Amino acid sequence: MTGGIRAFSDTGEARNLGEQRSRDRRANIIVTALARRSIVLVGLMGSGKTSTGRRLAQRLGLDFVDADAEIECAAGMTIPEIFVRHGEAYFRDGERRVMTRLLTEGPRIIATGGGAFMNEETRARIAEHGLSIWLKADLDVLWRRVRKRAHRPLLQTPDPEATLKSLMDLRYPVYARADVTVMSRDGPHEAVVEQVLEGLEFFLRFAPEPSFGPDRPCDKETAPMQTVPRLAKVGVNLGARAYDILIGEGLIGEAGQYIARLAPGAACAIVTDENVAPRHLPQLEQSLAAAGIRHTKIVVAPGEDSKSYPTFERVCDAIIAAKIERGDLVVALGGGVVGDLAGFAAATVRRGMRFVQIPTSLLAQVDSSVGGKTGINSPHGKNLIGAFHQPILVLADTAALASLPPREFRAGYAEVVKYGLIGDAALFGWLEANWAKVFAGGAERIHAIAKSCAAKAAVVARDEREEADRALLNFGHTFGHALERLVGYDGKRLVHGEAVGIGMACAFRFSARRGLCHSKEAERVETHLMEAGLPIRIQSIAGWDADADQILDAMYQDKKVQHGALTFILARGIGRCFIAKNVEAAEVRAFLAEELDQRVEA
Repeated sequence: MTGGIRAFSDTGEARNLGEQRSRDRRANIIVTALARRSIVLVGLMGSGKTSTGRRLAQRLGLDFVDADAEIECAAGMTIPEIFVRHGEAYFRDGERRVMTRLLTEGPRIIATGGGAFMNEETRARIAEHGLSIWLKADLDVLWRRVRKRAHRPLLQTPDPEATLKSLMDLRYPVYARADVTVMSRDGPHEAVVEQVLEGLEFFLRFAPEPSFGPDRPCDKETAPMQTVPRLAKVGVNLGARAYDILIGEGLIGEAGQYIARLAPGAACAIVTDENVAPRHLPQLEQSLAAAGIRHTKIVVAPGEDSKSYPTFERVCDAIIAAKIERGDLVVALGGGVVGDLAGFAAATVRRGMRFVQIPTSLLAQVDSSVGGKTGINSPHGKNLIGAFHQPILVLADTAALASLPPREFRAGYAEVVKYGLIGDAALFGWLEANWAKVFAGGAERIHAIAKSCAAKAAVVARDEREEADRALLNFGHTFGHALERLVGYDGKRLVHGEAVGIGMACAFRFSARRGLCHSKEAERVETHLMEAGLPIRIQSIAGWDADADQILDAMYQDKKVQHGALTFILARGIGRCFIAKNVEAAEVRAFLAEELDQRVEA
């Protein structure tokens, strides 16, 4: 008995030691990459800077300093006393001087006062000597944390909650300039610390080389954070048919070398559309020519109408006429329509050819270019004719997204949100905090696309042909596809991502109606979609006049219908979606009738 217990203890100790070593390695990598910079926590009172900072310092093995405590020590009085005796201006000047001193003594974890980051000189010092992390919290969270503390000088007003809201309105746009943003919510402190660590790891991977002044010598041969190419790679693990997704800027101009490496001596048929061709085709052709790759181009009309029998026939005949052989490649240069069309042609011409996806829309980069679904539309519904045919490479050039109309980018963002909602609550929380940076471009955009592709790749690897949980990727699509069908796939009235946005909001409201999730979860989803500029109600579709029965009838054309029964992807909460089969049509119709009765605010 004693021996058995000891063996169990040894195993537990070994496991704990392994976990400790793993944590130590992670901490060492982060601290080394900081290159003597401090980590500076910014945010409003009550955002958890001190409590998070202490735990973060412990995880990383760094010293923790509370700037407010340092100010009190230097002044010999508390901060409320400083405000009473000398006023806020005096306090801010002392705060600026203390921050200047602390930042030159790094690396360390520094928790700042709520107003420190508002000072332009202090922000510049932080940018030079540190890395800023904004702990962002909603008003209700902040107020719940600070309302019982009477010592806050700035809240000594007749209506402290209104004052706190005013401070949020004033400071949040400035806090948003921080290097990393993390949502501070009620819950275990370690969860916030983990989000901070993930944010640090991502930022340090893509951040430019630290700027070392004369007082900060650095051996360039050993500096850990050299300029990192803004390129991410995600693998799709399908055994012999595995392939990589590369995500970064300038990949269209490098396509020739990647293709030549994968398919030496192969020729290419480029399928693109009339909108994409003027912007990106010359660069791709130049890259292919430089790599010595013979190529031809096939240009189709833009829009969903090209996913049709006549256009499919024309593309197939053009590939054959150009003497593109079975061992050659089809290259899809464009959005989801071009990818689906070109992929289906590659799946069928000469009984199957290799193809490469070069998606130029956000929607295509995070969704349709990954996973091997190809096809065209039928008068009876969308994507009803097609095949599973995996690419051999996906090149997601984020520079191509700069030319997208804002509406099209927002539509693609709906699919990014989808990945958070179906199985990654942390990603959804990150998007809530960073969506504006994703829209702005840069490292956050690459991160969002890479996380989306990784999420889809994991599902595809488990269920390539949508026989099990790959159906989760259709979250929002049962509603969305029905809406698209009823507007005749008219992109002026409704684009695919908008339909998905409405569909996801409907799916959460329907889940809440069934008691599967709390209504606040549905409201949180709605709030984020609206913040990003996406519609959440059916009535927001221009000229909408279909009733509940018509929507229900359109749903029965969905590919997930089995034996005449409706299948939905529903939610038990954010990040907790599941496949719900045999949903009663009467229940769906009643829900749709309620939805159509809702008023839409302008």
